Amino acid sequence: MRTYIRVVSALSRAAGFFSCLLLLAAVVVVTHMVVVRYLLQSSTIWQTEFVTYALVAATFLGSAYVLLLKGHVAIDILPNLAGPRARRVLDAVNALLCLLFCALLGWSSWHFFHEALVNGWKTPTIWKLPLWIPLLPLPLGLALLFLQYLAELLRPRVEAAR
Repeated sequence: MRTYIRVVSALSRAAGFFSCLLLLAAVVVVTHMVVVRYLLQSSTIWQTEFVTYALVAATFLGSAYVLLLKGHVAIDILPNLAGPRARRVLDAVNALLCLLFCALLGWSSWHFFHEALVNGWKTPTIWKLPLWIPLLPLPLGLALLFLQYLAELLRPRVEAAR
């Protein structure tokens, strides 16, 4: 179990780093778009679409890293009032519900990605980007989030065994 937690944590960190690169790329592209549009008085074609897809990809791919750091928004009134044992039960129920959510949304997004790939769907813009490219981060990010929730569910058992 320790190896599983270490591997998933490393994957989550790598995805978090890649998410940061996507955010940086989005900032650079927005800057480029502003320069091209307003200073050079020229039109832009792909920049807005790229930034939208990059931000969505960064959100989904970075979610496991945020979970690893316990950075998600949480309402902690009930866990703070509960004792240590009740807090562990609440954490386990929360992780199980999140696993179910990730599995359902991941399955749905995988199906959508697969349809786009097999049917050769493209975005309805001038850029005509193959739609499977911006859809791929959804099932990947949700799969990694699922694995990270599973690691978080196993972590207390591993730490108790030390």
